[in-house]
Order: sequence, then C-alpha cells, then structure tokens
Amino acid sequence: MDGIDSTGTDAPGFDFTRLRRFPDIEAENLFAHDATDELILAEAAAPLAALAGEAGQETHDGGSVAIVGDRYGALTLATAENHRLSGLRVHQDGRSGELALSANAEALGLSGRFVSRPLDREFFAGVGTVLWQLPRSLDELAETAELISRFARPDVQVVAGGRIKHMTLAMNTVLGQYFENVAPTRAWRKSRALLVSGPRAVGTAPDAALAFPHEEFNEPLGLWLCAHGATFAGTKLDIGTRYLLDFMEQMRPGASAAIDLGCGNGAVAAALASARPQLRVTATDQSAAAVASAGATAARNGLEGRVTAVQDDAMAGFAPASAELVVLNPPFHVGATVHAGIALKLFDAAARVLAPGGELWTVYNHHLDYRHQLQERVGPTWVKGRNNKFTVAVSVKAGV
Repeated sequence: MDGIDSTGTDAPGFDFTRLRRFPDIEAENLFAHDATDELILAEAAAPLAALAGEAGQETHDGGSVAIVGDRYGALTLATAENHRLSGLRVHQDGRSGELALSANAEALGLSGRFVSRPLDREFFAGVGTVLWQLPRSLDELAETAELISRFARPDVQVVAGGRIKHMTLAMNTVLGQYFENVAPTRAWRKSRALLVSGPRAVGTAPDAALAFPHEEFNEPLGLWLCAHGATFAGTKLDIGTRYLLDFMEQMRPGASAAIDLGCGNGAVAAALASARPQLRVTATDQSAAAVASAGATAARNGLEGRVTAVQDDAMAGFAPASAELVVLNPPFHVGATVHAGIALKLFDAAARVLAPGGELWTVYNHHLDYRHQLQERVGPTWVKGRNNKFTVAVSVKAGV
C-alpha cells in the first residue's frame, strides 16, 4: 500500500492492510488505520530517521519516542519497521487497542519493539519526539498536552494529527496554552497534522499539582465524581446513568457483590456502594482513564475498601458464572462510528460472567430496542421502566 513522504507525495512504506482491529469490533465500515496515521508518520519522518540505526540494524534509541492514541498499532509498528527502532513508548487508553497492537506486532514479527505504559509524568521523561493521534475531547487533549509540556525534553517535537471533521480551532487554543508553537500542515486525504513545539511549562516544579483528575460534587447523588481527560462525560452524570440509578434498590436484593461494567467515572459503582453497604463493587472499563477516574471517585468518597477499579476488555479476566449482579450503560458507538457491536459484545460478556439467576441491569435509548438481544444473549428480560428517552431492563441469566 502506498504511503506519503514528508512532502505529501505518494511513496512506498509500511503495509497498513496487514493490521487488524481484533479483539475490538471488526466490520466493513470499521478500519484499523486511517490517513491520519500516514500523515503523522510522514511529518515525523525526519526526527525518526535521525534516530534510526544503520541499514539492517535495530537501535534502542526509540526510547526517546512516545506514541499516544495509536488505535491498533499503525503508528507504533510502522515506526518500528520503517526506522528500525525499538524501545518505543506507547500509550493507548483502550485495553482492546493494546491487545490489538500486541496481536498485530506478533503477526508482523515486531513484538518486543515497544512497551505499553500508563499516561503519566514518567511516560514523557526524556522524550524528544511525540506522535499523537489527536483525541476529540478537549479535556483529554489538555491532560496530555500538560504532561508533555511539563515532563518531556525542552526541545520536544510533537507531531499530532486527526481527521479534519473532528478538529476544531479550540484544539489549537488548548495546545497554545502549553506550547509556544502550534503550526497546522496542509490537508491530505481529509486529515491534517499539527506541528507543536516550545513547551511553556519548562522549569515548572516537578512536584507541582497536575490539573487532572478534575472533581465535582454531584448534589443529587451526594457524591464527588472525578475524571481524567479521556473519561466519557467527565465529572458529569449522564442522563441515562441517572435514570438507571433510580432502580438501585431493586437490583438483586441481598447481593453481596456487583460489577459496574463500562464504569466511566465510577458514578454507578460509588452510588451502589454508598447506598447498599453490604455490596462490594468492581468497577471495570476498557479505558485506562475511566478506571483511574473510578478509582479516584471511590477514594474521594471514602469507598476505597468497597470499590475496586479494574481495566479489562469486556471482563475477559473475570471468571465465568461468578457474578450476582452486573450494571451496564452500554456505548452505542465505536470511536466516531455509530455501531451496536460494542453493546452486543458487552451483553455476551455479562452472559458469560453472570452465575445462573444473576441479573444484568441495562439502560438504553428507546430507539436501540435491545430487549430482544438481551433476551437472546443473556436470558429472560423485563422492562422495568421507561421515561421520555430511556428504557431500563433487567435480564436474568438462564439456568437456575
């Protein structure tokens, strides 16, 4: 497959068609890479080439390269293969993306060329080049920009990019708060790159407090909600979750343990643990930011001993037939694409993890009408409530 060189002209390069999304949702309208990956790699070609070893040799100088937001490995594996680099630092918020990167690396013979790490101050220490698939959330953008600006090298070069339809001038404004120079490139195949340099935070005390996670007191819940930048809904309580929580006392009375599946900022886990002292709640999400947020929410409300936050892809690490109660507000999109696949994946996960007689409580928009799918995949399903927008249903795992 053709790529582009640093001038934007077509040039041979990494074969992106070899990449898969698995274990994330795969479909004809969902792809493992886009033009933004190619554009970022082209714009970063010069600094990456300067790190490369002699032809045919591998170099560990990739340790000064950080890659953020690589969805399924396009940026990481193309950098490793094209520039013969290893030791690349990679952060992907989604666990399914980490698993896809690992699987793609093994299939392409590139395992061991990178290390997946949390997004924190240590991640950017000593980094001189950052490749960054831009997020759509301004909070996520700001959290990452602050970390780069404060902890990467003063001469760090950031090559960020995104699809033009998802980019706004507000992104330039946010980046301009942390960097002296933010220069857009010309558009290419509906993508654009931003060349960013000159961190403003050089010299900031290393132990100075970071802006994230944010926190906000939710009056109706009587709880503090905490959120890192990539967390869905931030510190807010989305209206579907708010409606689901109206049914807390009906959820498997007498249960001693519950799972908040797709926990986001941990509002459901914290509310359950607070309202039902006998419950121990596991908050789980494939998003690293969500899991960190749920942990922070639990700690802020004094619930550390009763809420445990775990990153996992659709409860893959949970034992079959082990759960009494699962509570779920499923997403109805995969990335920027509206797609039911992720909800169905989570229904199947709940069916596997629930013990016979265990309950799955789900909230969803009326137009999605998941009742048939829940009945087919989990067990007998009853609608317990409907308001002007949402349906709440309970499904009981068959086999009692």
